[in-house]
Amino acid sequence: IAIATAVLAAAALFGSYNDAIATAVREVGAKAGEMNLSLDIAQPNNLVGLILGAAVVFLFSGLAINAVSRSAGAVVYEVRRQFREHPGIMDYTEKPEYGRVVDICTKDALRELATPGLLAVLTPIAVGFSLGVGALGSFLAGAIGTGTLMAVFLANSGGAWDNAKKLVEDGHHGGKGSEAHAAVVIGDTVGDPFKDTAGPAINPLLKVMNLVALLIAPAVVQFSYGPDTNPTVRAIVAVLAIAVIIGAVYVSKRRGIAVGDETEGGAAERVAQSADPATVS
Repeated sequence: IAIATAVLAAAALFGSYNDAIATAVREVGAKAGEMNLSLDIAQPNNLVGLILGAAVVFLFSGLAINAVSRSAGAVVYEVRRQFREHPGIMDYTEKPEYGRVVDICTKDALRELATPGLLAVLTPIAVGFSLGVGALGSFLAGAIGTGTLMAVFLANSGGAWDNAKKLVEDGHHGGKGSEAHAAVVIGDTVGDPFKDTAGPAINPLLKVMNLVALLIAPAVVQFSYGPDTNPTVRAIVAVLAIAVIIGAVYVSKRRGIAVGDETEGGAAERVAQSADPATVS
């Protein structure tokens, strides 16, 4: 239902985008009417926009899955620390510090949202001001088409892996402790961010990108085709948007797992996400 409503909302916003373009063309005068503002993908700019729209969905999904991986890793380190420093947890003589884990999850949720959020907001700006309104429309079409299928794929595959683990834990295929159980636990580890994070997050991605495109459409037409045509402004806006996107993705890729006591003045150890798994273990 969430995916279906997101597609309907994105389709409605896409229609509003076309109306906004037509209104902006009338406002800037006859010069804009002489320009080709169609969404024909045979035009190179529009084809590039279509491909970029499809690619953004994959990049966004990957960022969301990596964010879950980092946050889960931080929780694992915190749980190991508590077991090591408070052995009484195992025999119920000490209570775990639940608040520390909740704190990690909430802080990571806010921090990790920055890069996907910037991607959703700035990619329509970069495409619109660099390639034009036709390419921006194709960009939205590519994102809607790919995002719909990707959201369904992530939800269904993640749910299948999750249910496979439940099936084995109910006693099928050897039950708990079997090789099948070890395999489905790994599958569930991948499936949870698929069905709970990356899949549902594509819905607001589509809505945000369509809404941003709708808001910037008059400015793109004005600076691209109207009497106030200014290639310099277009170039500056596009370059700034692209630079922020690249910087945010780079920082996200370089971000490690926070291990240690950051809240009480202790120096936190940073464990790189690309570290050797054997060393991390």
